Amino acid sequence: MLILSGKDIQQHYRMGDAIADVKQGLNSKKGGSITSPHRTVLDVPQHDGSALYMPSADLAQEMASVKVVSIFPQNPAKGKPTTQGVLMLTEAETGEHICMMDASYLTRLRTGALSAIATEKLAREDAKVVGVIGTGAMAFEQVLGMLEVRNISSLKLYNRTKEKAEAFKKKLQDFGVEVDMDVCDHSEDVLAEADILCCATRSKEPVFNGDLLKEGTHVNGVGSFLPSMREVDQATIRRAEKIVVDDLAGVKDEAGELIHADADEQFNWDFSSIDAELSDLGEDDRPLRESKEGITFFKSVGAAYFDLVVAIGIYKKLKDMDIGVEAEL
Repeated sequence: MLILSGKDIQQHYRMGDAIADVKQGLNSKKGGSITSPHRTVLDVPQHDGSALYMPSADLAQEMASVKVVSIFPQNPAKGKPTTQGVLMLTEAETGEHICMMDASYLTRLRTGALSAIATEKLAREDAKVVGVIGTGAMAFEQVLGMLEVRNISSLKLYNRTKEKAEAFKKKLQDFGVEVDMDVCDHSEDVLAEADILCCATRSKEPVFNGDLLKEGTHVNGVGSFLPSMREVDQATIRRAEKIVVDDLAGVKDEAGELIHADADEQFNWDFSSIDAELSDLGEDDRPLRESKEGITFFKSVGAAYFDLVVAIGIYKKLKDMDIGVEAEL
């Protein structure tokens, strides 16, 4: 079995790789070769944590995987990362377990790739300013995804703890991101300028006022993944001329914003309210946006097959490069 560390993956597998592999996975989903049972979420309320168990198979590529990811927001105070994950990759012809890899970076990377693909379809082509609300672990790859699909000139960053936003800015600069970056005192300051807004929080209450979104803004909501979480408000959903979701079955059970909207009868789960699942958009390069003024919204809760297709890409690329450690279990 090949063992791949997070460091191995970060050094050799980039956002562009992930976007290409996720697009291939979306085509596999549309073609009917993906098996992705609903994930199991175990809550640990006394520590404000969750553990997610996520199986999937891509029968076209004859690969399967199980990812286990834990999200414990109190961990930084203990000197441990908020998100920790592992993924086991299985060859589906013989059932041989061929690879075990760190999945923390993989999770962040595939989520950034999903937002990038949605942004490519939904954001204005002339979008130049990215706003980020919530500068925790998931936000970094959101920014990298935006830089891949639009000619971004500046970033507007906001976090409830300003020091974390400042640290996030420095992390981007150290990584080599060379655009103007401003740390904002209020979320309203982000909304005033953002052409693209990325929200990556675990908030149980909306983190911005959708009535203040300027015309033409595209919103990516990737942080909330439980019915009790709601980082995007009803005004945003009401104003959105296009709503796209990563996985319809997942958002029906886990997207608190849309579940809340449905309960208030402002929203229907059929495609009168949701315009598309990401896999429905296919390889057509034409944008889904209909007007320069419209608000668009992409909601992502994740699905196991996104992890699987990125893991397959990681395994193939790094194995060909002779990266990693072979071990017998």
